[in-house]
Amino acid sequence: MVDIAPTGPQAADTSRFLVEDDRAGIRLDAFVAAASDGALSRSRAQALIADGQVTVDDVTVTVGKRKLVAGEIVAVDIPPPSDPEPLPEPIPLTIVFEDEHLVVIDKPAGLVVHPGPGNWTGTLVNALIHHCGDSLSGVGGVKRPGIVHRLDKDTSGLLVVAKSDAAHQGLADQFAAHGRDGRLSRAYLALVWGVPLRPSGTIDAALGRSTTDRVKRAVVAADRADARHAVTRFNLVKASMLDDGIASLVECVLETGRTHQIRVHMAHIGHPLVGDDVYGAGFRSKSRRLEDDARHVVERFDRQALHAFRLGFVHPVTGEDLAFQADLPADMVELCAAFGISTG
Repeated sequence: MVDIAPTGPQAADTSRFLVEDDRAGIRLDAFVAAASDGALSRSRAQALIADGQVTVDDVTVTVGKRKLVAGEIVAVDIPPPSDPEPLPEPIPLTIVFEDEHLVVIDKPAGLVVHPGPGNWTGTLVNALIHHCGDSLSGVGGVKRPGIVHRLDKDTSGLLVVAKSDAAHQGLADQFAAHGRDGRLSRAYLALVWGVPLRPSGTIDAALGRSTTDRVKRAVVAADRADARHAVTRFNLVKASMLDDGIASLVECVLETGRTHQIRVHMAHIGHPLVGDDVYGAGFRSKSRRLEDDARHVVERFDRQALHAFRLGFVHPVTGEDLAFQADLPADMVELCAAFGISTG
């Protein structure tokens, strides 16, 4: 069989094959399976045919046993695979607060929030579906049920999830305002390289896609087409007592909620997060200035040192003001200690 170069408006989604003399008389389903070079099983080919995804000389054929004639053109349209729906998984969760409308989780580092390419299982959504059962069904969509905001996989800390449509709508509205109306507050603790020149400050710098790596964000000109307004306020909590301020613990408060905002903004002012190999890889060598035990702690720390420690919002159904705090996780406590920073 010969693969025919596709033509016409549907060419991008369709493969076309010429039925050569030696294939005359073959069943359509067998021909389609063979033409795929192993990508399609016989049963999958039959399903595509029954679903109207196969034509012979531009006429849709829905019967797989139809015999082919030499010279006919078979066109196969293979729809892109649909994303699998997340399934319940018994993944342990640290629950800070829960009622019939919402649940607040202290997310550990390493846990992806919702399924996506390369992470279809083992996510927070899988754990929530198992924990909440039918109460989470359909809230905010099948792929991201209940999710109104997210934390990076390697960021730990507080995250609220809606369990009802009313809660989802109310929380989404608060997160869209980013705290400008006083209802929502979010604060993070970050261990950064060096000590900021000022004990507090505001970073007002637009973010957009990096021109060198499409998965990264970068500070960009405010008038660039993809520029998004981004503001981070920071306060120095404690500076390292070692080696003339090799690192410091800072509190960051978001006035906007952009992807990688804290990580990019702190790197922008010369203080990338410890452990952040995306935005601060060049700073890892600074750990050589530490004593061996402390250096080993820093070198084996394998995530950005960022923890969402405070979260406050107005309950979207009851109207109650809720505020939560989550202690630094053990790995960040150990990391701070390696730099001579007490977190007790």
